[in-house]
Amino acid sequence: MATSRSLLYFFLLLLIALAFLYAFISTSVRLAEEYKRPRRTLRAPKENLWDTLLDDEVSQLINWLYEPEQGLNLTYHDNATHWDNFIGVTELIPPNKTDALAYLEGNGSVPTRYARVVLFQGASEDPYVHEIKVGPLPISKKTTWEPYNYIYNKGDSATPWYGADDKKRLHEFFKPVVSELADITYDLLGTVIYGQDNDTGGLRTVDPLQKENGRIIQWLEFIGLPQNGYNAETLLSQGLYLKFDITGRDPKGWAFKALLYNDIMYNSSAEFRKAYNTPGFVKLNKIVQGDWMTTKRQGERLPLDELPPPIAVQAEGPRYLLDVKNKYIEWMGFSFYIGFSKDLGTSLHQIMYQGKRIIYELGLQEVMTHYAGNDPVSSGLTYLDSYYGIGSYMYRLIAGYDCPEYSTFLDNWFHENGHTMYQRNSVCIFEQDAGYTIQRHTSTKVMGFGGHHQGYASATRNTVLVVRTVASIDNYDYTFDYNFYLDGSIEVKVRASGYIQGAFYANNEDYGYRIHEALSGSFHTHVINFKADIDVMGEKNTFERISLVPTTEKYPWSEKPKNTMKLKRSSIGNEDNGKLNWPENAAEMYVIMNKDVKNKYGEYPGYRIVPASGSPAHLIIQDSPYILEAAEFSKHHLFVTKHKDSESRSSSAANYMNPWDPSVNFNKFFDGESLLQEDLVVWFNLGMHHVAHTGDLPNTVSTTAQGSMMISLHNYLDLDASRQTSQMVEINFFTEL
Repeated sequence: MATSRSLLYFFLLLLIALAFLYAFISTSVRLAEEYKRPRRTLRAPKENLWDTLLDDEVSQLINWLYEPEQGLNLTYHDNATHWDNFIGVTELIPPNKTDALAYLEGNGSVPTRYARVVLFQGASEDPYVHEIKVGPLPISKKTTWEPYNYIYNKGDSATPWYGADDKKRLHEFFKPVVSELADITYDLLGTVIYGQDNDTGGLRTVDPLQKENGRIIQWLEFIGLPQNGYNAETLLSQGLYLKFDITGRDPKGWAFKALLYNDIMYNSSAEFRKAYNTPGFVKLNKIVQGDWMTTKRQGERLPLDELPPPIAVQAEGPRYLLDVKNKYIEWMGFSFYIGFSKDLGTSLHQIMYQGKRIIYELGLQEVMTHYAGNDPVSSGLTYLDSYYGIGSYMYRLIAGYDCPEYSTFLDNWFHENGHTMYQRNSVCIFEQDAGYTIQRHTSTKVMGFGGHHQGYASATRNTVLVVRTVASIDNYDYTFDYNFYLDGSIEVKVRASGYIQGAFYANNEDYGYRIHEALSGSFHTHVINFKADIDVMGEKNTFERISLVPTTEKYPWSEKPKNTMKLKRSSIGNEDNGKLNWPENAAEMYVIMNKDVKNKYGEYPGYRIVPASGSPAHLIIQDSPYILEAAEFSKHHLFVTKHKDSESRSSSAANYMNPWDPSVNFNKFFDGESLLQEDLVVWFNLGMHHVAHTGDLPNTVSTTAQGSMMISLHNYLDLDASRQTSQMVEINFFTEL
């Protein structure tokens, strides 16, 4: 009997295994067929005006710039030193809006193409970075260059290049100080730095550089180097800091200024060594590396987790039309172009809905992260990621994880240092079910005096088109989504993951939790700024505030006044009032509307902008002494300005190099101009205040580290636009009482 039962169990398990194998093979075959299925293509109505320069254009342009007649004294990048002039980024300058619309929506010609070229001018005692405008393109006898000044309200495009001297040269200067302390650092930190390949420790600089009494100051932090193959060095702060004066380009003028350990400043290595050898010297904890830094699977296995999870398929192929060459998409009444730049990554342009332009430009402007702490690195650490090139960190996406297997993948590329850098499969486009209905209702009702009970259930699928990229900027990974909904709404969403940049845990309880033996979570704020050039029924729009206010009202049908609430409408009249925060209790609506047009009911059509997920954040620090005027966009939740081609960005990559006098000071955009029935631009912030906890180890998870903004129709159409979809059901039922 026992043998028969064992055989029965064996065959039962065999059948289950074969069923899973069949399901897996069937799914694989379907996916393989999906890959073979041709894209649904179309030809864009016009050329994409916002993509990158072509290889031939760049090749001709660079050869032209090297000609002696241009007077630029350039050295090929591969042969250049920090004392030479060389070419950095080379990319297309987007056309002015008026020229673009004349071409896209009228009979105008294709706007003349110009290039933005970043030149590093190292052949000087006072090195600087200079941007020039070159065109028209392709290169011809008409091509000239000039300083690219008009988008920088500083007045010119030149920025001091304080970091001109290469890191190798700087580290050669730091090396004697560090080597002299090797015996102490081995005892206190457990690591050593000799400048050799087998070093177990390293130095991390603080960005941006700081100024003291006109001198350029560089703080460095001792860190452990990961020994397990994981890029977790931002978790390995060791609590020892060095201060250097690196003013000028001659190392003879540089100086080691001080050392900080356990909140005590020492003015020399000798002073620190004397204290170290003194009885009673307090030694802090050491960072101990281990699996806690790694992202591999750890801990007890979850029940049934080895079984395949649900997977989405699109059996009949994509339901959007795509022009791959022009990066142009049409889906369910929407159409748009995808642009790209090295500094900012992907952006969307000429977004049309039901045949009308609703957004001319929608795209990222800057990713800022500002830290706080009691040490000179955490306190001064501030990132403006466009300086590093957000687009250059948009790598290949992982099918089945970053995006569904059935997604369409597009490539990006950019031109830097005389080379073309390709990023294969760095954009994915796909439809997905949102996991909840966009509309549903169940109704039961007694019909007439006969007592018949009649009703129905109605539901509509919530299908979303997603355009996604991921930027892995050193330790942080940002996922950027542009989501399109069947009701005409557009959502901009950002999720964060990756390694936090921690601080050494010592006397800093007010700046973060202790999340490991010698690691503080290091409180910081992410402010991610976007631009939305919204056009409702044309370019002339007004920004309306609809306040929801408590009131006491007397009505003709009531004997006593009633406490209630009502709407209070007002407009933002000029740019002086264009800096806004989201109101308490969400008691205000912000709508961009066209007051020259009314719908059939006499209301002004518009698009509302409203937070959709997460908690909108702006910078808490008042007048940061580190970022100064380089990130004025971070001080409020959103802003409204009048469109100007000369105010194309709220920030600049060069701002990070010179926060004392930034190339773009966003605050200068607000100069009292009227915002009533003008071409308006909304600048809004996503992000979060990140107080890291133990759940951020090894990586922050995106479940809570996210935020989004919804741009949705407001009295724009006569009905909900999702009524047009056939992906809905109505179930009627009739019951006699």
